[in-house]
Amino acid sequence: MTQRGSALDFRDFVAELLARGDAIRIRRAVDPHLEAAAVTRRVYETRSPAPLFENLTASEPGFRLLGAPAGMSRPRAEAYGRIAAHLDLPRDTTPRALLEKLIAAMHATPIAPREVDSGPCLENVVHGHDVDLERFPVPLLHEQDGGRYFGTYGFHVVRSPDGRWTSWSVARTMLHGRNTLVGPAMPQQHIGMIHRMWQERGLRTPWAMVLGAPPAALAAAGMPLPAEVSEDGYVGALTGEPVEVVRTPVTGLQVPATAEIVLEGWITSETAVEGPMGEYHGYSFTESKQQPIFHVETIMHRDDPILPICVAGLPPEENHTIWGTMISATSLDLLRSAGLPVTMAWCSYEAATCWIVVAIDIERLAATGMTERRLADEVARVFFGSHAGWLVPKVLLVADDIDITDIGQVTWALATRYHPGTGEYVYPDAPGIPMVPYLTESEARSGRGGKSVLSCLLPCQFEGRAPGITASFRNSYPEAIRRKVLADWHEYGFGELG
Repeated sequence: MTQRGSALDFRDFVAELLARGDAIRIRRAVDPHLEAAAVTRRVYETRSPAPLFENLTASEPGFRLLGAPAGMSRPRAEAYGRIAAHLDLPRDTTPRALLEKLIAAMHATPIAPREVDSGPCLENVVHGHDVDLERFPVPLLHEQDGGRYFGTYGFHVVRSPDGRWTSWSVARTMLHGRNTLVGPAMPQQHIGMIHRMWQERGLRTPWAMVLGAPPAALAAAGMPLPAEVSEDGYVGALTGEPVEVVRTPVTGLQVPATAEIVLEGWITSETAVEGPMGEYHGYSFTESKQQPIFHVETIMHRDDPILPICVAGLPPEENHTIWGTMISATSLDLLRSAGLPVTMAWCSYEAATCWIVVAIDIERLAATGMTERRLADEVARVFFGSHAGWLVPKVLLVADDIDITDIGQVTWALATRYHPGTGEYVYPDAPGIPMVPYLTESEARSGRGGKSVLSCLLPCQFEGRAPGITASFRNSYPEAIRRKVLADWHEYGFGELG
């Protein structure tokens, strides 16, 4: 039997979105060359339902695309609905509840995957000379891109030569030929670490890529877990049951049995030009780079497969919603475990994974006797020394009277509580991802610099005191008045509350 549920079967995930009105079938002919991506971009920017393109002009009949699989939703109470569906949680799940679910699984006993003999991904299997990636509706996502991107919402599977560590990690791949892809495998990323292990032995790297993956597995693959922690066991802990996997025929790697599409083959020492591509930080530059080539030996796919796509660019899109959420969970657990007076951490989607906001319990802060400098240094030491901190260059510290998942409140805190010239602490030697747009050429080459902690904490908050009462609906009126206003909202002539 096929493993079921929106967290473990991408087909069930799509069916749930359709049933909830958070995805729509598009049956008219759509061109994968820019048109499908343009629709998807518009979906992100209007918080519209995810588009399921069922009639594509350049692919085999029945092959489909799903855009914006983790875009933001409407109404406001269900804004995180698509993200929650990745974890089989209710549509009205809050950001804090998402993080607590993810953190709990980090501390649970891993549940190893369960190998099965068959699964939906084996409904169609093509080997060797019959491999042709052009059969799929591989989209051109931005007019300025250097090629068409096959993998934008899937994950790589690689295993260390000793078999102890299996990594599932998210990274893009561009179509290079009928049986080759090209894409990054940075040395600091887990795929790059394992690729180097095989290279040091003079061997090519066994590799697979999973597209239309179990949504919980895709989310975990984007989580900055420590090196040598296998994401497959974490997914089991997260969902409460082992992920069902099958072995690929050539490399013997274990891949989720319910996947829509699986590619397998090898990463070699060969490289080719990849990019440019519209990036997660919201910019498209003109540079392309030499990146590893992925040789595809086998294609496995379900009947009428669905290829999910992320059209990277201005936030929020999947790089911010899924990746940002997973970074937030890892960071919150990290800072809490270090004993810092932290109650919440959130990678604001609107900040394109370039900052994380950290909420501080001011009573606990006052009890520590920390100065602003010492607090900033401790946060920097713990955070920038981690994988999550390698990815995110800026930390904003605020008191926990701010709902840091509300970008409006974060903006207000930044505008009224940050003191120019005294509230920013810079860490030029901290390591970081070289893709941050504002880095200088030398910083990008060295992989260091561009890191800061910015304090939006007022002096009185280090003494455990609030600066005053926030003038708002919640704080400026007695409870009886608030209840009356809410009860009479329609009578005043207003529509539904968000």
